[in-house]
Amino acid sequence: MAALLILIHLATLLNSSLAVRKPLGTQTNIGTEFIRTSCGTTTDPGLCMTTFSGYASEIQASPKLLARTALSVSLNTTRSASTVIVKLSKSHGLKPKEIAAIRDCVEELKDSVDELKRACDEMGSGGGKSFELRMSDIQTWVSAALTDEDTCMDGFSGKYINGNLKTTVRRQIVKLAHLISIALAFVSHYAAHP
Repeated sequence: MAALLILIHLATLLNSSLAVRKPLGTQTNIGTEFIRTSCGTTTDPGLCMTTFSGYASEIQASPKLLARTALSVSLNTTRSASTVIVKLSKSHGLKPKEIAAIRDCVEELKDSVDELKRACDEMGSGGGKSFELRMSDIQTWVSAALTDEDTCMDGFSGKYINGNLKTTVRRQIVKLAHLISIALAFVSHYAAHP
C-alpha cells in the first residue's frame, strides 16, 4: 500500500512538472512567432530574426518589450561600433583625410549613443508626458541616430579613403543602421498599437 501511494505521489509530481514545462515552451513559441511576424515587416528580416529570436521568451507577444529590446540592442551595438572605430583611429599610416573621416564618424556615433540612451530612458519612463508625446520624442531620437549613421558613412565615400578602412567602417555602420532602422519600425508599431 505504501509503495502504491509513493507511485501515485511520484506520478502526480511528474505530471505537474510536465504541465509547468509545456506552457514555457508554448510561451517561447508564441514569442518566436511574434518576433518572426514583426521582423517580416522590417528592412532586414534576416538580421532582425537573428538578433531578436534569442529574446523570444522575455518578449512574448509584447510590442512594448520588443521596441524596448530593439532600442537597447541598438544602443549597445552603437557603443561597440564606436569602440571599434576609435581603435581604427589609432592605426598607423592613416592619411589626414582618413583621420578626419574617422573623427567625424566617432562624433556621429557619440551623438547616436546619446540619442539612443535618451530613447531607452524615455521608453522605460512612465510619467510626466502623454504616451503620444513620449513616443514622438523616442521616434525623433531614433531617427536622428539613423541620420548620424548616414552622416558617418558620407565621410568614407571618397576615393582618398583606404579600401580596407572603408570596408571595416562600412561593415560596422551598415549593420548598426539596419538595427536602428528595425528599432524605429518597432517603436513606430508600438506607438500606433500600444
